[in-house]
Amino acid sequence: MPEPRIFRDEPVSFVRRSGRMSEGQERAFAELATHYLLDVPRGAAETSVHPDARLDPAVEYGRSGALYVEVGSGQGHAIVSAALSRPDDDFLAVEVFRAGLARTMLDADREGARNLRLVEANAPEVLSSYLPEGAAAEVWIFFPDPWHKNKHNKRRLVRPGFGETVARALRDGGLLRLATDWEDYALQMREVLDADPLFERAFDGEWAERFVGRVMTAFEQKGIAKGRDIRDLVYRRKTRA
Repeated sequence: MPEPRIFRDEPVSFVRRSGRMSEGQERAFAELATHYLLDVPRGAAETSVHPDARLDPAVEYGRSGALYVEVGSGQGHAIVSAALSRPDDDFLAVEVFRAGLARTMLDADREGARNLRLVEANAPEVLSSYLPEGAAAEVWIFFPDPWHKNKHNKRRLVRPGFGETVARALRDGGLLRLATDWEDYALQMREVLDADPLFERAFDGEWAERFVGRVMTAFEQKGIAKGRDIRDLVYRRKTRA
């Protein structure tokens, strides 16, 4: 008798967009995915992760380096740049949009970033089970979908309960870095993480300084051009009891 399908018990923080990919994007999946894209056992949906699946970073990267995880890597500009500038560290991009994954693989291959892997999956499932506990030195969440309509706020990634999910994946003293160009989302992020007993602020004042390791992307420039302030936050994972 087949096992019953188990569906997600909470809304995901994205809507999967599909469309015809270009010839170059198709080539990325055909020729580059074997190196860059992790083959993840699935659960209930095409972007889910089977609860028994586990990443072994030492096996995947061929070494035991510090692991940096970007949630919602988009076109991959930030994480490809980071991987190139820090060859002794390992990087994992978490994204669900196939065009963005393709762009990231193409750029990484062209520039020679071999210390980067991608996973096409729902981020909370990657953080809550796929990554080994305490595996990540840092988790980056740069410009997540703000779901700016009030009726859609419940879809925001950073909401009550998210701290426990990301804290599991971070090592003791590891950092959670966030940035957004939506003021109300920045305020929500700060409220949620200030109240989380597993984190403490790693910045002084109202907001953190801009993270120097984040390259200026077209997405960030677009927000600035529209007159929106960019707000950074950084929190430190407290030591496990």
